[in-house]
Amino acid sequence: MPQIQVLPKPIAELIAAGEVVERPSSVVKELVENAIDAGATAVTVELQRGGILYLRVTDNGCGISRGDVPTAFLRHATSKIAKETDLDAIATLGFRGEALASIAAVSRVEMLTRTKDDVAGTLYRIEGGEARPPEDAGCPTGTTVIVRDLFYNTPARMKFLKKDVTEGNAAAAVVDRIALSHPEISFRLLRDGKQTLSTPGDGSLESAVYAVLGRAFASTLIPVSHEGDGVSVRGLTCKPVACRPNRNGQYFFLNGRLVRSGTASAALEQAYKNSAMVGKFPACVLHLTLPPGTVDVNVHPSKMEVRFSDEHRVFDCVYAGVRTALLRHDTRPDLRPTPPDPRLPTAPETTGVQTPLPARRAPFRAPASGHFPERADRILRDVLSADPPARNPAISDVPVYRVQPAPLAPREPAEPHVPPAEKPAPAVSVPATSAPPETARADDTAGQTPPEVRYLGEAFSTYILVEQGDSLFLIDKHAAHERILYERFRRDETVSSQMLLPAQPVTLPKEEYAVLLEQAALLHRAGFEVENFGDGTLLVRAIPAPLSGSDPGELLSEIAGGLLTGSNTVQVEALDRLYHTVACRAAIKAGNHSTPDELLQLARQVLLTDDVRYCPHGRPVAFELKKRELEKHFGRL
Repeated sequence: MPQIQVLPKPIAELIAAGEVVERPSSVVKELVENAIDAGATAVTVELQRGGILYLRVTDNGCGISRGDVPTAFLRHATSKIAKETDLDAIATLGFRGEALASIAAVSRVEMLTRTKDDVAGTLYRIEGGEARPPEDAGCPTGTTVIVRDLFYNTPARMKFLKKDVTEGNAAAAVVDRIALSHPEISFRLLRDGKQTLSTPGDGSLESAVYAVLGRAFASTLIPVSHEGDGVSVRGLTCKPVACRPNRNGQYFFLNGRLVRSGTASAALEQAYKNSAMVGKFPACVLHLTLPPGTVDVNVHPSKMEVRFSDEHRVFDCVYAGVRTALLRHDTRPDLRPTPPDPRLPTAPETTGVQTPLPARRAPFRAPASGHFPERADRILRDVLSADPPARNPAISDVPVYRVQPAPLAPREPAEPHVPPAEKPAPAVSVPATSAPPETARADDTAGQTPPEVRYLGEAFSTYILVEQGDSLFLIDKHAAHERILYERFRRDETVSSQMLLPAQPVTLPKEEYAVLLEQAALLHRAGFEVENFGDGTLLVRAIPAPLSGSDPGELLSEIAGGLLTGSNTVQVEALDRLYHTVACRAAIKAGNHSTPDELLQLARQVLLTDDVRYCPHGRPVAFELKKRELEKHFGRL
């Protein structure tokens, strides 16, 4: 049996450092939180090469006396708590006493600090846990910590770091969240010599949100303020019409600390029930205040997970505050017409004779007999015998194809149906010879042609009713079109683009911004052309042609949410997600009006392509009802 021995101090410190310092953003978080606990009113963060090569945090806080500087770098050394009972009332962001020791164990650290009572400042250097004696230095009141060559002595950790821009974006996201948590502090962020963030520090949450998340996001927010049963919530939440496709825009702060809270998130979304669109999630910046003794923040070294002694009080307060804000501040959009410009010439006065408005064409409704009138039949036959209609290119341009379909059993030809009329109406059908050779069924090998497809009508503006042979089919037009587009994108491995003139800037949260930059090549294959505009903004030059007219910001936010959810998936699956998103948004929507010839084209592709059975979500595309089943139901057999 191997002998048990105590690990040497350097190895033990390297192991312990891994729980606190994972990447440059972890260093930024710990140092900035220390600056806030020191009472700073201005904090500056500087990064080079994403914080891997060089990282500096400067504050104007109270500073550290020379005698306490070496002690500050010892493990479990802290000024935040002194006895066991202090853990029940933690009011500071840091308290474990592990941050500085962990950072110093995996990098080269310099600290410059001075208190207001000291004549000279203190310079302290420590590399890989090995310290040098303190020296005199000139510096203002406050503390500056410089971290160089992160993980220089742990190459195993270094190789798992991502690109410099990715690590820099992660660190910037940390600064953004802390700036939102303390609007009374002015934050500056410099990346490779360029300032990318500056908050005023005037105590206004609206100002901080404007500086961090941008004008477009800030313009959609309404104030929230509520207090009850020892819990208070204040902040901003979005209007229902501005809900996002994911939860990345939800920021919850507990006693000034960013937290992840399923309770608060559930209360927020419950308050938006029956107000927000299905599949959309509200965005918010909410500050919760609770007595420290009712919250346990000592759950994990990251201090992101918290536990409440009474979750119901938190839920009720968030729900009541957000719901009240929506009822009080969320007004309906103003639909009044814009007053005429007095500088423009006015229309001549009328003589009392009014020109009638053109009559609105009634939507198509199939006759109860299942056949079109003779005139409509003749028009549709002329349309189908000519070139494919161009009313909806998203449908008419989708090619018919098939991927190794299983052969279908031959069907017996249906008996001709003659409606009760003086002259039988010709069927609205599509000749089998108009389909490409690859769509022919296995029956064609025996010299047979597939039964013609006859359009009967549309139910609830969603389901296509068609007849083929002795079967009646109900087809979900959205699900069918979505699957056809999805298979087309996968087959062609690209999506055509529509250029935007002018290009549109889109500001996103740093996590979404970073993941979209990482996947720029996949976005290009999906029809997007984006450029890094800096400071969390992407310049969108093109979007997929099937999504022409869509909001680029909403599209990219939805895609980024999916990429973040499946961040560990392979590239092929990530590209598949993109195709799925584009197909779903480009497909014809249930409830929208469609012309009979468009629906007939769609039905043909479903029935003559054997692999269009389920949409990418897994819902069935079509249901088949046999003539024999109908006859049994009506007692004809």
